[in-house]
Amino acid sequence: MQKQVLAIHDVSCVGRCSLTVALPVLSAAGLHTSVLPTALLSTHTGEFTGYFCLDLTGEMEKIFTHFQTLPLRFDGLYSGFLGSWEQIALVGQVFSFYKAQRPLVLVDPVMADHGRLYATYTEQMARGMGDLCRQADVIVPNLTEAAILLEESYQEHPSGAQVERMLRDLHRRYGCRQVVLTGVEREGLLGAAAYDAQTGRFSFAGKPTLPGIFYGTGDVLASALLAGLLRDKPLEAAVELAVSFTYESMLHTLDNGLPLRYGVAFEQAIPMLVNALASCKTPAPAE
Repeated sequence: MQKQVLAIHDVSCVGRCSLTVALPVLSAAGLHTSVLPTALLSTHTGEFTGYFCLDLTGEMEKIFTHFQTLPLRFDGLYSGFLGSWEQIALVGQVFSFYKAQRPLVLVDPVMADHGRLYATYTEQMARGMGDLCRQADVIVPNLTEAAILLEESYQEHPSGAQVERMLRDLHRRYGCRQVVLTGVEREGLLGAAAYDAQTGRFSFAGKPTLPGIFYGTGDVLASALLAGLLRDKPLEAAVELAVSFTYESMLHTLDNGLPLRYGVAFEQAIPMLVNALASCKTPAPAE
């Protein structure tokens, strides 16, 4: 039986990020993907000015109200950037409504980077994102978001021991059984570190650093990570897949010579993702 995912993200009409990444990546992975859009933007907000943004909080409420009348069943729930306190609370309601189906809940707490909250985020929203993380099975913060969630000072280059401590503390504080920390550097490689509380194992996957600022890579990585987990890869293998897919997307972007603000060329890396998932067989449903 084909697995189903609900992706809760904004839509940027130009600039590959959020839903314009999550939807094609998850679909290419063989997952039936439905969406709950949080906002509509003419472009993403990095290196673009004068962009249009339409808040969809009211529409989200109406969409979710209709969802509740339908016999929908989700194997995965996946949230990313949320634009207001009201949206965070609503997504919490969505998670609670489908909890009985026991979906895999992945929260990418998109709220900060480079040591500070995004301009659109408030301290109240950051606390709300923490509450949302408590409903998740998997969280995927970057180093800044992890520091905010742990209420501690941001460290740009934490040691391996510090990273493991942060991963373990995030698990203990929020109860999520798997934590993936992005933007981690180790021995000249840049990637993601992970902790699986079920096995007690730490892992790291990294690739050589590339020049430039690549937009949308967090969405590419988190979407590929969820695809791997829902295709029954263990956490360590899913993180390795997600980092490799993101890196290949970045390489294609550099080869194309397009401005980096338009996002990474993940489309050209999708064959690699599909091939890597080909050996992942979904177990047959129980009789």
